Amino acid sequence: MSTQVPRLFAGLVDDAAVFPPGSAALPDAVTAHLRHRAGWYADLVGPLLLPASALPDLPDVLAPEASLAVGVIGDVPVGRLEAALAEADARVTVRQVEAPVAKRGEDPQPGLADLLKLAERLAGTAVYAEIPLTFGLLNALDALAAARAGGLPVAAKFRTGGLAAELFPTPVELAAVICACRDRELPFKLTAGLHQAIRHRDPETGFTHHGFVNVLAAALAATGGAEVDGVAELLAVTDPLRVVEQARAHQDAERPLWVGYGSCSISEPLTDLIRLGLVNGGYEE
Repeated sequence: MSTQVPRLFAGLVDDAAVFPPGSAALPDAVTAHLRHRAGWYADLVGPLLLPASALPDLPDVLAPEASLAVGVIGDVPVGRLEAALAEADARVTVRQVEAPVAKRGEDPQPGLADLLKLAERLAGTAVYAEIPLTFGLLNALDALAAARAGGLPVAAKFRTGGLAAELFPTPVELAAVICACRDRELPFKLTAGLHQAIRHRDPETGFTHHGFVNVLAAALAATGGAEVDGVAELLAVTDPLRVVEQARAHQDAERPLWVGYGSCSISEPLTDLIRLGLVNGGYEE
C-alpha cells in the first residue's frame, strides 16, 4: 500500500511543466502528468496547466482511451478564450480557467468585467482572475468577492515572482493581499517564484523567493485571525522549524483560503515536503 499525501496538501501543486523555466514539450508534459496522476503522491497534484493556444494540439498527443484534466491559462484575449474552450477535445476536462485581467499599472476593472462575463457562461468552471499587485487591486478584489457571493465560482490569482525584482512582493505586500482575501472570504491562487518550500535567496539572480510552506503557514495564520504583521512574519522566516510545525499541526485539515500554485516541476516540491517530514515518501509493502 502506498503512503498518502496529508489532506492539507491535497491538490497543492498544479502541473505547469510546459511553462518556463521548465518549458517541456507538450507530448512530454502529458506523459509525465499521467505518470504523476498514477503515482503514490497523486493527491498532491492538481491539473495540467496549458495555454489556451495549446488546446488544439492535445488530440494528437492523447491516446484514444486517455482522459485528461487541465487548467487553461488565457494566453489569448478573453473574447477568444470561450471559443478555444468550446473546441477542446472530448477527452479533456477543463477544471479551471485562469487569465490576467490587466498589466501592472493598468486599471484591472475592464478586463475583470470581461472575465466575469465569461465566467457566467462557463457553467460552473472555476475561473481565476490574475490581478497585478498594483493600482486598483482592492477594488478588483471587491468585485471578485461580490461575484463569488452571487454564486460565480471565481477567485483571485497573484504573481509572486518573475524575471524582475519588482515582481516579487515583499512579505508585507503579500501578507496584506492574503489578509484582504481573508476579509472578503475570497480564495486565491499563486504563480511564479515558489520554487522551494522555505523562503530563500536564489544565488544566480539574487532574488529572494517566497517559500510555499511559508505561504501555507501564512494562510493558516490569516484564517486563524492573524493580522498583516503576524502573517508577514511567517512569510519572512527562513528557518523552517516554525512554519513546518504549523503545517504539521494542521495536516489533517482542509487547506484554507489558498487554493494552490503552479509549478513547472512536481518532483521539486514533493522532494522538499519529504525532506521536511511533511509527506512520508516511499512505499509500504
